[in-house]
Amino acid sequence: MIWNRHHILSLEDFTPEEYNTVLQTAASFREVLTRRTKKVPTLQGQVVTNLFFESSTRTRSSFELAAKRLSADTLNFTASTSSLTKGETILDTAKTYLAMGTDMMVIRHREAGVPQAIASEMDRLNVRVGVLNAGDGQHEHPSQALLDLFTICTLLDPDRPRLELLQGKKIAIVGDILHSRVARSNIWSLTASGAEVHLAAPPTLLPQMFGEFVDTRSEERGARSEGDRGNHNQPSTVNCQPNRKLFLHWQIEPALQDADFVMTLRLQRERMAQHLLPSIREYHQLFGITRDRLQLCKPDVKVLHPGPVNRGVEISSDLMDDPQFSLISQQVTSGVAVRMALLYLMGGGKV
Repeated sequence: MIWNRHHILSLEDFTPEEYNTVLQTAASFREVLTRRTKKVPTLQGQVVTNLFFESSTRTRSSFELAAKRLSADTLNFTASTSSLTKGETILDTAKTYLAMGTDMMVIRHREAGVPQAIASEMDRLNVRVGVLNAGDGQHEHPSQALLDLFTICTLLDPDRPRLELLQGKKIAIVGDILHSRVARSNIWSLTASGAEVHLAAPPTLLPQMFGEFVDTRSEERGARSEGDRGNHNQPSTVNCQPNRKLFLHWQIEPALQDADFVMTLRLQRERMAQHLLPSIREYHQLFGITRDRLQLCKPDVKVLHPGPVNRGVEISSDLMDDPQFSLISQQVTSGVAVRMALLYLMGGGKV
């Protein structure tokens, strides 16, 4: 197993070996979480600071619990009750926690690039403080994508989750892809596994340019021209880096056809500056995940959602609670083990 990262800011340059290191480490911590004593002394004496400049339930609680399960001390920051309201800058806030002895910072912010800026400042100061991106603007959410990957891989092989298990699988990501940092991170991780990733959304939430997302370093781009946009039944295909396959659809049916997994995303109405949808009701009729729509998928299809869920909008309420199809509760459980793994690896744990 290989690990040389000090910060986790993006999955864009993650290697297959690094993915497998995270998966295997998370599997060991999943076993710890089944014990009567769900705590190990791995990070005893270290301080993990959760700098959440944006509201969060699952991610913040998951990181806090993960740190405590590793015996680390935790500090929690809330923007509304902090010195930011008095004019303090974000970097000065980070340096305040640095002066308190912080070893790792978990950062969420509504603007893309803030975790990178803090990581750069820590590097400039030549201090060994690791920075983990817990979601920044419309950029990325690495730990969510890694827990999604872990949830799927442990379903396929509970004892040895690994990237190669997804080779050739079809995974549909449906919903507000335009505003989703989760989708961006999942595109990197899932296409790295060799899976076929099919994006489906209305054209306003899935612009044609999204097709080049994973192809930033490729000389040849395989996306169809604007002239092909009128035929929504034909996917826009991208020939990306080796083993990366990404497809775009402006109708949901071809994305779901024979899919092994379906990931549906929340409509992020708080990020929509314009009226991008005629109505929520129409969106559910055209892109909502229902039992009827799942008949297009493989018989053993499973559904994921990063949360929070708008019941009856992106997924029907009864389907969300059905353990035959839904992996949503497993995602939350997986989040603690995966975030334990990330803090362990960043904190100098030996693999």
